[in-house]
Amino acid sequence: MNSFLPTVEKLPQGHPVKVYYEESALIQDLILELKDSNPAEDFQKYFNIFNQITTIEKRFKRKENQLFPYLEKHNWHGPSQGMWSFHDNLREQIRLLNGYNSDRNIPKISEDIPYLVDGITRLLTIEDMRLFPNAIELISEEEWKEFYTGDEEIGWMLLEKPAPYPAVEAAYVHPSEDFTQRDLSFSLENTFHYDEGYMTPEQVNLLLRFLPIDITYVDENDKVIFYNRGDDRVFARSKGIIGREVRFCHPPKSVDMVLRIVDEFRAGTKDVAEFWFNFKGRIIHIRYFAIRDHNKQYKGVIEMSQDITDIQKLEGEKRLLDWD
Repeated sequence: MNSFLPTVEKLPQGHPVKVYYEESALIQDLILELKDSNPAEDFQKYFNIFNQITTIEKRFKRKENQLFPYLEKHNWHGPSQGMWSFHDNLREQIRLLNGYNSDRNIPKISEDIPYLVDGITRLLTIEDMRLFPNAIELISEEEWKEFYTGDEEIGWMLLEKPAPYPAVEAAYVHPSEDFTQRDLSFSLENTFHYDEGYMTPEQVNLLLRFLPIDITYVDENDKVIFYNRGDDRVFARSKGIIGREVRFCHPPKSVDMVLRIVDEFRAGTKDVAEFWFNFKGRIIHIRYFAIRDHNKQYKGVIEMSQDITDIQKLEGEKRLLDWD
């Protein structure tokens, strides 16, 4: 391994690829410690090392959500398919080992740990020999500079957060106010920039209409300004409520509770309230969320209602598509 390391060492501090290699060094150290540990003799020591290794999930997510999309822009789709599948295989091995750890099934732990170690070692080799060298060739310096914010959202395996890249001090820009021009594979005509991404008003309306949740938005002045019009709403709504004060949108027996929620949200003492109950033979879950802007200023309340009857019946797992 590390055939690409001399090139990596020349990269500036905080460069995304350099950070990946710092993680690689940590992973290799953990693998050595894991090999030397014996769960039968000191389960806690083994378990602590295993848990550190499982933070490799952050590395997987950064690659899948940050690195791979940029490689796709340069027409390299292999990692998004083959390597992502490799990640999923390792995730499955970790899931199985988590089950064995819960049961302290030492024979199965001892049997399966080598498969996990071999899989991670092979992945690091492929990254070193192919993934990162090609990424350095394909992705421009300006594109690498776009990584840090997204990487930070997902996180790193490292104990200390990497230095920002580039190192130049820059004022914080909220995603909704970031109008940096980027190469995208779709037209920006008639779109607006949201927290991350672009949609036309029609797409936003379709998104809200097809969400399987009833949404009502009350602004900071306690006026209803929006509700979505899905086909299977839990509670009926009509356009007559738009502009209506929220106090007049609830029956007398519940209005005091609603007003208390609004007052607590406005005061900043609470952020969430939730309820669930039977309604016409169905189980309904209602949640209220305080809405605040990036300066933490109160901007209203969103009410979300959902029929969770069928969700509550779910058991076990379903991982395969069963369409006829």
